[in-house]
This record gives sequence, C-alpha cells and structure tokens, in this order.
Amino acid sequence: MKYLLVAILLTGVLISCKKESFITSGTASLSTSAYSDSLHFDTVFTTTGSITKFFRIYNQNNQKLRLSKVALGGGNTSLFNINVDGTPGPEVTNIEMDANDSIYVFVTVKIDPTAANLPFVVQDSILIEYNGNEKWVQLDAWGQNANFMRSRIITGNVTWTNTRPYVITGGLLVDKNATLTIEKGCRVYLHANAPFIVDGTLKVNGEKYDSTRVIFKGDRLDDPYRDFPGGWPGIYFRETSKDNTLQYANILNAYQGIIAEKPSVNSNPKVLLSECIVDNCYDAGILGIQSAIKAQNCLISNCGKNILLGYGGNYEFMQCTAASYSNSYLLHKDPVLVVTNYIKDGNTIHTANCTASFKNCIFWGENGTTEDEVVTDKQGSTTFNITFQNCLWKVKNNPGNVNASSIIANQTPLFDSINTQLRAYNFRLQGESPAINKGTSTGLTIDLDGLPRNVGAPDLGCYEKQ
Repeated sequence: MKYLLVAILLTGVLISCKKESFITSGTASLSTSAYSDSLHFDTVFTTTGSITKFFRIYNQNNQKLRLSKVALGGGNTSLFNINVDGTPGPEVTNIEMDANDSIYVFVTVKIDPTAANLPFVVQDSILIEYNGNEKWVQLDAWGQNANFMRSRIITGNVTWTNTRPYVITGGLLVDKNATLTIEKGCRVYLHANAPFIVDGTLKVNGEKYDSTRVIFKGDRLDDPYRDFPGGWPGIYFRETSKDNTLQYANILNAYQGIIAEKPSVNSNPKVLLSECIVDNCYDAGILGIQSAIKAQNCLISNCGKNILLGYGGNYEFMQCTAASYSNSYLLHKDPVLVVTNYIKDGNTIHTANCTASFKNCIFWGENGTTEDEVVTDKQGSTTFNITFQNCLWKVKNNPGNVNASSIIANQTPLFDSINTQLRAYNFRLQGESPAINKGTSTGLTIDLDGLPRNVGAPDLGCYEKQ
C-alpha cells in the first residue's frame, strides 16, 4: 500500500511537471484572431494617426509555449507600432504563454505626409516565431494626404478645390465679411470637437454625381465609427450669416446637421438647400430658430428630429422627403417635422411670427414610437401661417392651425427598399407608390438625382420616378 501511494504521488508530480514544461515540438499548435491572418486599417489621414486595433495569439496546446519573438517586419522604420501584452515593439522576445491561453498584440499606424494627393496603401507584417516556425500577420492601411485645419478662421474670399480632402479639428469659422466657396467633389472631414460655424457666407457648388457631390462628415472613417451619428457638431449659420447656398451637398453623421439662427439680414433666405442629403444626425437634421430656410429636392433621413423649426421664422420646403426608421443607432421617437412659433426660457414663453409652406413633400416614419409625423404648435397671438399643399404624411392627429390641401394621409409611400438591419435605405419610389404624379407644379425641372421631373404633375418627395 505504501509503495502504491508513492507511485501515485510520483505520477501526479510527473503530470504536473509536464503541464508546466514548455512544448518544443515544431508541430505545436498556434493561431491568431486576425481574419485570414490580416489586419486592415481604413483611411488614415496623414499626421493624425489611427485608432488602436488588436489581435490575439492563441496557444492551443496543453503545455506552455515560448514565442521566440513577435516583431514588425519593417522594424524601427515601420509606420506601424506594436505592443505585445504590455511590452512595446518593434520587437518583443521570449514571450511565455500558458497552456490554452492567449496574449494581445496591439497595433497602431501613423502615416507621414507625402506629396501624393490620392489615397495610397501602407503595408507591413508582424512575424511570430516559435519552435523554429514562422507565422505572419499582414498589415495594411489606406493613407490619405489632406489639408489640415485646426481652429481656423476664414477671412476674405477663399475657395476650396477637390485636390485634397479637408480635415478640420478644433472648429472652423467663416468670418462675418468672408465668403468660403467649396467646389464640386470636395470632401470635408470634421473632428468630434470641430463645429463648422458661418458668420459670413458659405457657397457649396456640388454636382449631381457621387464623385462630384460635396461631402461633410466626421473624420473617423474606421469601422464601426464611420456610421455613428453625432460624430461632429454640424454646420451652424449664425445671426450675421447671409446668402448661403448649398447644392448637391451631403451632410452626414453630425450631431445637428444644418442649424440656422435668427432671421435673414436681407430678402434672400439665410440658407438655400438644393438637392442636398442630411442623414443620420443624432439630434436635428435641419434646425431653424426664428430663421429663414428654403429647401428644394432635399432628403432628410434617419435623424433624431428630422426637421425642427422653432420660435417662428420664414420657411419654404418643396419636393422634400423627411423619413425615419428606428435602427440600431437611433430610436425613431420624435416627429419628422415639428413647427412652432415659440421658444421656452424657463417659465417664460417667447413667440414670433411664423410662416412656412410645404409643397409636394413626404413626411413618413416607421418602427418608432411616435404616431404623428407632422406636429405644429402655436402659442400666443403672433402670425402662424402654415400651409401644406400636395403632401403625403403619416399622422393619427391632423396638425392644428394649418391650411392643408390635396393631402395623402397614412398611405405608405412605397419607398424602393428599406433594410434597417443592414442600414440600407433607398428612398426612391416604387412604380405603385401613391406619390407618383400627385404633385403640383413648382417650376423645379430636376430631382435630387439631377434627373428630369414631370413638371406639370411631378411625383411627391425628393425623387422623381424615372
């Protein structure tokens, strides 16, 4: 019995020693979490650096494994940086891994400025050596040189061309007596702390093709951040701003897309929006505060509050579509259109005259908690002249204190395709849509795509069925 007990104890010690020893066989099993042993970085602007990405190295053996080294192929000259389980690279040696355990490898990239104007690819690889074996993880990043602006004030008359994108950090201000003209094809990327403020005049001269539209969006172009709402503050037209025109512009993923404050200083609208898309804004897509906005052939989609016009003002919307669907980013809980003639300051209500017309528009929402997609609210005795002509809307309670004619109520507009899971939205009309040929003449000869309209009896909304 005594000898049997000793034998059992010795067996236990041997097994324990085996588990604690290092596996040295060349057939030892090792894998990584990097998909296809590759790590990809989306567009990284020169000098701004990137987010940190990582992958894991797995020891799939029942014994400890020693990695001879984990190293960047480019060594000290690489534009990538690594950190292996807390130890910075470019080369880390003699890394011990417990049985059936893993370690993290963190990777960043910083692309130096070059003379190149077009995107370019930066590549490297990470070598993992163990037991005489070599395993590689490939690295690649798309780099883009850009015009970098930090807390910039625009004075005089300035024109931006599409040679390089513009990356704005800290904010940009168009001064009171300045005019900034942005030509077709420009891409403007703004940091989370970078409002685009206009005290003077902004002219956006996009054209109808995807490559020639002017794009405003956040500067995080990596997944999943590229599609998050609220990635940058928005475009803010303040009290002295005047004669602003935006044509074929996309304002994407802002906190508030277009904000216009105070009345126009002349007979023109403070902001004229033609063939514009305002999408995926966390709060308001278009926010007017006692201001003057004219919008035609515009799509305002999937924002927290698509169109919010408060404290009166003067507004004209023709051939516009305002539509929202609850998705993984935003719950559709507010009407797509709200118009009021007042603002609250504590317990005090301030009112102002309000004139607004909506012609040949669609106001629609689904998968949300609101039953009325169009809400109007009047306080006091100031002018409240709100008209809807040849519109399609979804409401349970008709908006009050408005003049409405030729309204299509609570009939789905039959948008071409809506997939909230994939966040794929096509707000063009199907051939059976009740909005086809139901508009009245507005004088507009094209739609949001720049395609011809049926001038005598156009379709409702921003797109004309071709």
